[in-house]
Amino acid sequence: MAGVEETLGELNKESFVSLLEKLIGESKHVQNNPPDLIPEEDRVVKHVQDSLLPLSTTTGGGPLIVNHVSYFPGRGNLIVEYPGTEPGKILSFVGMHMDVVTANPNDWEFDPFSLLINGDKLCGRGTTDCLGHVALVTELMKRLAETKPKLKSTVVAVFIANEENSAITGVGVDALVKDGLLNKLKGGPLFWIDTADKQPCIGTGGMIPWKLHVTGKLFHSGLSHKAINPLELAMEALKVIQSRFYKDFPPHLKEQAYGFATPSTMKPTQWSYPGGGINQIPAECTVSGDVRLTPFYNVTDVKKKIQEYVDDINENIEKLDTRGPVSKYILPEENLRGSLTLTFDEAMSGVACDLILVAFMYCDEGFDVQTAGYGMI
Repeated sequence: MAGVEETLGELNKESFVSLLEKLIGESKHVQNNPPDLIPEEDRVVKHVQDSLLPLSTTTGGGPLIVNHVSYFPGRGNLIVEYPGTEPGKILSFVGMHMDVVTANPNDWEFDPFSLLINGDKLCGRGTTDCLGHVALVTELMKRLAETKPKLKSTVVAVFIANEENSAITGVGVDALVKDGLLNKLKGGPLFWIDTADKQPCIGTGGMIPWKLHVTGKLFHSGLSHKAINPLELAMEALKVIQSRFYKDFPPHLKEQAYGFATPSTMKPTQWSYPGGGINQIPAECTVSGDVRLTPFYNVTDVKKKIQEYVDDINENIEKLDTRGPVSKYILPEENLRGSLTLTFDEAMSGVACDLILVAFMYCDEGFDVQTAGYGMI
């Protein structure tokens, strides 16, 4: 009797590239950076369904069970099952997300929203993170339905929405887990297919998104002694916060053993303020960023420590370094103090958390999570 590998055969490259070309063609519309860019993952879902529905129980054309689950209009998830012969035995592929990070065409040498084939390289926004994985697993499920091997385990593929950003929750895998739609996946290994690199990967860092809202006092910049400059306060406070973070969470010995390219990091990535004239010191600003945490530190411990840093700065704000002879963070005559407010977004898949942190969080939920994927130079 032929084995599974022999039955399935090799990847149909023409079919894979054709599908990937369609998916990359949608990448402009699935960029995830709210509030400006809200992805429409159903544009990707449509192409996956076009490949799989003809081989599904929905159409009567095959064994696949296809379930489109949506919590927001135009932002669906897709659960696809190939039934096995033994009840309870299951293997799943999860994490193939249908949104992408933003791309500025002016920064690219070619159109990032169209697939470029350069020899054996496939280039475009989402080829490795993660539309390429969407196409690959779609082709796997299609091939299973075409060849119909008798497998003991049911094979499930879960294509998810909203992985790349944490501003909006309750859209992707977090909602699916909350509703119990993935509970049966606990019965076997779950492969999280979102590793985008050119070599085998046994784990990566997770992400904890944070925002630091800084309150000062608005005033004309010509009389800056009457203001509390939130921009200066943010820069000085963040310097202290980062210094303390790297002291408390230094490079871990196990990172070298596992081949991690970087240790845990905390840094700003975005800055915003309400606007105003260049001659006006604003009343507030917000600095946003992330913690990229290797799996050898605990998420709860990190969040607790960073909150302690912020609390300590607020309590001793007069001790914080200033910038120049009139720079200050307290106005005693007005009984005003600058202040910092720290918030965290959820550190979980579907809200911008990558790979190994996902594994830890969903292992806590009872899932047996492994990470896998592919990438290109």
